[in-house]
Amino acid sequence: MKLANANAARGADAPEWLDEALSAIQAGKAVRKELADGGRLHIDRALPFLCVHISGDEEPVAREIVQANASYLLAPDVAAATPVVMAIGKLLERRFGDFMVLEVGEFARDQLLTEKAPLLPPFRIEVVAGNKGSIQTAARAFIDAVEVIQGKFRTPQVEFREWPEYGSDPNDTLEVPFPMMRVCFAPIYRQRESGNIYPEVRERLIANVYDAILHAFAAFAEATSSLTFPTHRALGRKAFVDAVVRTDRSIDEVASTFDFLLAVTPINAEAAWSEFAASDCERAPRFLYRPLVLQVDAAKKKLFSIPFEHLEDPVLYQLYREKQQELDLQLSMLSARDTAKFVEFGRALYGPVEPGLLRTARDILARSQGVVSDVAGRAERRADCYVVEKRAREMIAEYARRYAGFEACVEVRDDLPSGLLVSGKRLLIARSTIMAAGRVEPLLSHEIGVHLLTYVNGSAQDLHLFRSGLAGYEGMQEGLAVFAEYLSGGMTGERLRLIAARVVASAAMLDGASLPEVYRALVGDYGFVKTEAFNVALRVYRGGGLVKDAIYLRGLLQLLDHLADGGTLEPFWMGKIAASHFGVMQELHARGLLGAPSVDPIFLDYPEASSRLARAHAGMAPLDMLQQ
Repeated sequence: MKLANANAARGADAPEWLDEALSAIQAGKAVRKELADGGRLHIDRALPFLCVHISGDEEPVAREIVQANASYLLAPDVAAATPVVMAIGKLLERRFGDFMVLEVGEFARDQLLTEKAPLLPPFRIEVVAGNKGSIQTAARAFIDAVEVIQGKFRTPQVEFREWPEYGSDPNDTLEVPFPMMRVCFAPIYRQRESGNIYPEVRERLIANVYDAILHAFAAFAEATSSLTFPTHRALGRKAFVDAVVRTDRSIDEVASTFDFLLAVTPINAEAAWSEFAASDCERAPRFLYRPLVLQVDAAKKKLFSIPFEHLEDPVLYQLYREKQQELDLQLSMLSARDTAKFVEFGRALYGPVEPGLLRTARDILARSQGVVSDVAGRAERRADCYVVEKRAREMIAEYARRYAGFEACVEVRDDLPSGLLVSGKRLLIARSTIMAAGRVEPLLSHEIGVHLLTYVNGSAQDLHLFRSGLAGYEGMQEGLAVFAEYLSGGMTGERLRLIAARVVASAAMLDGASLPEVYRALVGDYGFVKTEAFNVALRVYRGGGLVKDAIYLRGLLQLLDHLADGGTLEPFWMGKIAASHFGVMQELHARGLLGAPSVDPIFLDYPEASSRLARAHAGMAPLDMLQQ
């Protein structure tokens, strides 16, 4: 019966392969069929619309915009396109009750751009739509979305006209008995005379027109009640092509060839402190580092040989471009380790210390001096590295009980400064680690409950990008990790002061202060004990000057703002993401490209965690976390 329906929908003039495609659509399967002359039919799921491009390679941006959609057809001419659109349209019209076609093309020339124009003029976008109410609604949604675009280079000038009745258009255009809309734009992405491409303009044009098309599809679906969805972005692709997997694995392969933090962490912390103390704290000690196990030039060559042009998804394209740029900066920092350039590359990667962030850090230090929390007061016992190791293994075992894929190992090391560090799926504990017993659970919630957990959950996603981390993820990661200490009941005044001190030290380092000057300020002006002040200074001056430590407080402030605005924590457990990617994660989850977390943090089950989280939702400053 299904095959009979497919044959009826196909029509007499349709190609033979269409029977199989229609049957697949009826069965709920994806369709991706390469056609002659560079054409393609791609339908990752049944939807009440189809995006179409009819042309060869002379309209590359229109082609890219169309193939970004979940349901599209690329055809060399109208004759090839018409039977395919007719067959698919009839089939999906019966299923959804309505069906629309949106054709995208480019004008041959950018007519509004002239040699004599003193400023860049607007560029032309023509929208043509039928006179039915539903397609008019879709056209208006497209125009509204396009007109609010803030053009960095040029803004759109939209012209609208109605499409002639079906069967009455004398031009060589696609004519089908469905609500029809056509968008045509000026090729502003290329130079008028030479034809050379403006890459940034091209990327912006693709992203903006694609988003406006999704608005049009969403408006049509709502007007016809043919489909329900949470947001227009959920109408994007629910499946990625093989090129995405290849790009993802190539990016992950480069990211996995080095551990940035280990490469810039001194291996002689104790000897460096002895050397510094022997100079009466007047001369910066010499830091020693692990030899690099990669050739930076070769890694960069491999990084920039990764192709991005066949991803067919503007969102994923942007995420991988950002990650490529981040890895490039990290590799540049490694090549400049222990030189003056290291600081500037770090500033580019992590950003400066903003005035507001510095004010907040100084305020925390001023208002918390002399504060000892109840937790710290109770924690008279001390825990060494072996106590921490034992509890870490117990916690990892509990996570593994909840999710079998939670695989992690614990290593006690001699080549780390006092403390804990996560590298991939490894928890590294310095043998010199000594801490108050009451701090063990909070710090393991920080390292295992956030850093290891998001690595494991990211590894469970189809794309490895979510385990290696989206570009800029570290700030939110550290903010979440610090917040985890609070939710587990272990935030202390000492800990909060340490996080604030790192910001102050980072700002001083960027302003040109020496390590001894920063050390003396921490001891003399802010009351830190000598070894603690030196540990802060070591972290900030490692590698030649690393501003990364400012991100802990910055990420915490971003997280607290997010929660106060009604945001939730759940999307952050899916993988390693930045605050700026929260909307992207929601979209990818709605599109089915990102699964739910395989396991949630254990610290969310602690007795007081829900009430502490509720206080954060009500609005909280960092110092408020001391009120357990």
